[in-house]
Amino acid sequence: MASLARIVRTAVPRSTRAFSAATVARKDIVQDLYLAQLKSYKPKPQVQDAHVGIVREYKAPAVAAATALPSDLASELATYDASQPDLADAVPVKTSAHVDAQHGGPMTAEEFLEMLEADPVEVAHH
Repeated sequence: MASLARIVRTAVPRSTRAFSAATVARKDIVQDLYLAQLKSYKPKPQVQDAHVGIVREYKAPAVAAATALPSDLASELATYDASQPDLADAVPVKTSAHVDAQHGGPMTAEEFLEMLEADPVEVAHH
């Protein structure tokens, strides 16, 4: 029996996984071509007057003249105070935001409170 085991052991190759200590370096051809093109690129030198016609020349704005006060300021202020304001463009002021539906005018405080305390009217749905 021992001789049979020895024959089987020598006849069947062992299935072991062999690891290599030295790995083979794979070269990437596309990467090498890309790097070679990058290294060989030389941009064209720009002409010193390349900006002419593209960029406008800077001109400092004109200095603003100082406004002069009227010579007779006191009399102008007095006429302004004496004048009546023009109310034609004024917006009419509402006295109350709530309007009474019965009278068509603004509600008093008592009417408004009564309206709030009143039971709400339920509308029948169809």
